[in-house]
Amino acid sequence: MTKTAPNPLRAYIAVTAAYWAFMLSDGALRMLVLLHFNSLGFSPIQLAYLFLLYEIAGIVTNLAAGWLAARFGLAATLYAGLALQIAALVVLAQLDPGWSIAASVLFVMAVQGVSGVAKDLAKMSSKSAVKLLAPAQEGALFRWVAALTGSKNAVKGAGFFLGAALLALLGFQAAIWGMAGVLAVILLGVLLFLPEGLPGRMKGADTWAGWRSTDPRVNRLSLARMFLFGARDVWFVVGIPIYFQAVLSDGTSEGRREAFFLVGGFMAVWIILYGAVQAFAPRILGRKGQSEAEITRKAILWCGLLVPIPFLLAAASLAAGDPADWLTVTLIAGLLLFGFVFAINSSVHSYLILAFGAANRITRDVGFYYMANAAGRLLGTALSGISFQIGGLPLCLTTAGLMALASWLAARRLAPG
Repeated sequence: MTKTAPNPLRAYIAVTAAYWAFMLSDGALRMLVLLHFNSLGFSPIQLAYLFLLYEIAGIVTNLAAGWLAARFGLAATLYAGLALQIAALVVLAQLDPGWSIAASVLFVMAVQGVSGVAKDLAKMSSKSAVKLLAPAQEGALFRWVAALTGSKNAVKGAGFFLGAALLALLGFQAAIWGMAGVLAVILLGVLLFLPEGLPGRMKGADTWAGWRSTDPRVNRLSLARMFLFGARDVWFVVGIPIYFQAVLSDGTSEGRREAFFLVGGFMAVWIILYGAVQAFAPRILGRKGQSEAEITRKAILWCGLLVPIPFLLAAASLAAGDPADWLTVTLIAGLLLFGFVFAINSSVHSYLILAFGAANRITRDVGFYYMANAAGRLLGTALSGISFQIGGLPLCLTTAGLMALASWLAARRLAPG
């Protein structure tokens, strides 16, 4: 008996809700791990190590996830992503405070690797579903993907604050168990309410070959995406959170607790505003019904606008020398501006990959694109800890500027003839 196709709007809502739940836990877990282990005295490079396997797993998963979804369907990979995140949280709760730093780093790296697999299974499933569910009318794909991506990042931003708050109020292990329980309930709800017949499984998906797109636009966009996210994560993963925690904490237990809230609050606000800008990107970029070529040209322009911001912030931090109130204000304002321009870039890229990708291999093209995204995050994560430990905030921000410049150079090759 043939399954009926799902109602597109109902399926879109179900997929979005599942993705929201996952990203809330993902943001909370990242902040919990970062702030908890920083308070235990881990160095910037050791903190970066905690997230390296998470990003490496993302590179491999995005290649495999496209093939798995094409073979087994998008619903299966979405369920798998949620289940793996629950398993990662349960295992992380077993961390023993008495372990050595080396043992703790290796254990958390392994758990974060599982979480990285889970995240990219959920991300690829959700975003590929939009391509297949979006209405055919002009501009609908851009609006639907902007709404999913923007709302996801707003939820992930709330997760950053939730993670910091749970750490301050409940402690590390209780927070981890609480998140695992809530996510288990969400998975049960998705299993019960996600409509049957969610598309994704495709003919000819039994071979591993073809992981790299034959469309040069997909490959060039993926390269630009890699450096774009590297430019963000160079300062986002380790540098700025640790810098702000050092500036805002007075060294007492109460001061550290207050710093948790302040750092988590800033990271949450940044992500939430970033998500809001993503959701409104189609309106910010102008009139409805713009051609693919027009949007591509705007993608190149906005990528160029990002380049000077981290260089200017690096110059300000060099001029300040020691931490100062005016530098903190400048950094907050500059990073919010970076977030605005970055969000436009990210939203346009998310549209272009679905516009460029072929419908008959969309999970493969999206998987390859997000593999490049994960590679950029891996590069940014590694350089965040290394650059901050070697040269402090100025080198960290300068490295971000170099990554943004590389992204713009790659994006220029997308220019329509």
